[in-house]
Amino acid sequence: MTGHLIRYQLEDGVAVLTLNNPGRRNALSSELLGELKGLLRDFEGDAAVRVVVLRSEGPVFSSGHDLNEIINRDAEAYTAVFALCTEVMEAIRLLPKPVIAQVQGLATAAGCQLVATCDLAVAAESAAFATPGVQIGLFCTTPGVALARSVATTKKAMEMLLTGTPIPASEALEIGLINRVVPDAKLDASVMALARQIAAASAQTLAVGKPAFYQQIELNRPAAYEVAQQVMVDNLLKEDAHEGITAFLEKRAPEWRY
Repeated sequence: MTGHLIRYQLEDGVAVLTLNNPGRRNALSSELLGELKGLLRDFEGDAAVRVVVLRSEGPVFSSGHDLNEIINRDAEAYTAVFALCTEVMEAIRLLPKPVIAQVQGLATAAGCQLVATCDLAVAAESAAFATPGVQIGLFCTTPGVALARSVATTKKAMEMLLTGTPIPASEALEIGLINRVVPDAKLDASVMALARQIAAASAQTLAVGKPAFYQQIELNRPAAYEVAQQVMVDNLLKEDAHEGITAFLEKRAPEWRY
């Protein structure tokens, strides 16, 4: 399936979404964001989709917002652009299915925000990441929300935001922005292997665990444990938990219902 700006392919339960506007550096225009938002909404109730991979064509993963949409307009227009972007980022976080960013090139500004928002991220060795808005007079404040919640320290997030200097994939791995760095030639295969491994788990269990993780991580420790233990109880009452534990005790492969 192909959209105007995003290609969609489903393989082994993995929905691969490819940003397909390399001539515009895969900018997160309102049109592209609208397409992405619609696809994510459709995936919520699609049992065939178990994992989502976000990738792109060309040498740039995404350059962030389309600058033509954020110049010579009024506050209402600017508000609409950032509101739509936030809706998409939150749709990724709230989607009850894992989302993996596959980064093959430069990810800047809201493009870096997109990587930071995804549940997992795998990058090619040649990839790089930056929040360079400060260099054009527009601080990357909204990308900073996801960045600060992804990298290891506040100071590293601030360094990226204050300088706009790109960091290589190796450094992005060190600070926790991404999970893995692989040779460029092995990026596709590595991401698909990871996606298939996750897709082999119970979709019901993943749908319980992902939102619970993001809920508890924003809480203090006692409150987090209170939420987590109730989720564990609810999880144990579901069909696939019963099947998984029974299968383990019987030394056989589980047969997931979901």
